[in-house]
Amino acid sequence: MEEHKLIIVESINKFLLWILSTIGINIEKGRDIIPAHIVMAGIATFIIILFFKLTVKNLKIFPDKMQNVLEMLYKAFQSLIYDLIGHEGRKFLPALTTMGIFIATANLLGLFPEMASPTANLNVTVGCATFIFVYYHYQGVKKHGLLGYLKKFAGPAWWLAWLFFPIEVISHFSRPLSLSMRLFGNIFGEDLVIIIIVSLIPYIAPLPMMAFAIFTSLLQAFIFVMLSAIYLSGAMASEH
Repeated sequence: MEEHKLIIVESINKFLLWILSTIGINIEKGRDIIPAHIVMAGIATFIIILFFKLTVKNLKIFPDKMQNVLEMLYKAFQSLIYDLIGHEGRKFLPALTTMGIFIATANLLGLFPEMASPTANLNVTVGCATFIFVYYHYQGVKKHGLLGYLKKFAGPAWWLAWLFFPIEVISHFSRPLSLSMRLFGNIFGEDLVIIIIVSLIPYIAPLPMMAFAIFTSLLQAFIFVMLSAIYLSGAMASEH
């Protein structure tokens, strides 16, 4: 079965092909210069930037409904991160909040007509998981120093380092795999089920599944941020 091409992705790629052809660069016709998941990730990013630009430019001492929602969102992320990392987690709040909002938006994007969830593509979820992997190791090295951080991999006693070190390394490298596959599998699966239901019984029948998909999309974003905070907590912890 031929894959359905999204109108916006096709339009962007046709425009880019036209630009390239005018400067003498010929690309095979029908080939996408920018893949669909990159276009969708860009759209999700644009939506987030536009939303916050419009909502935070007129902050008030006595907040309106939208400002109350934003403050509740901030408090929810703050509470989660403080509970898992402590008040030291304040400096990680911007990175983890941004990641959580991006993943939630990307997950929900596939529920709209002629849109697709970029997180239903493994490249996007691997990218998000790789960022967290590099970020928490960087923060661990920054706090403890390279040798001090590597010492955390050696276990409670030096004479057990030969056993604990390879186990810890394998454990840490399995984390981005787990993060990316969990997010990809859930979003790809729910999008596929909705597409099948829409193709068989359109309009009313997909609505319950779409309502459930809203819940699972937000839940997956929450799980991703929670696990990221746990990894950061482990990287920042000091031995006593």
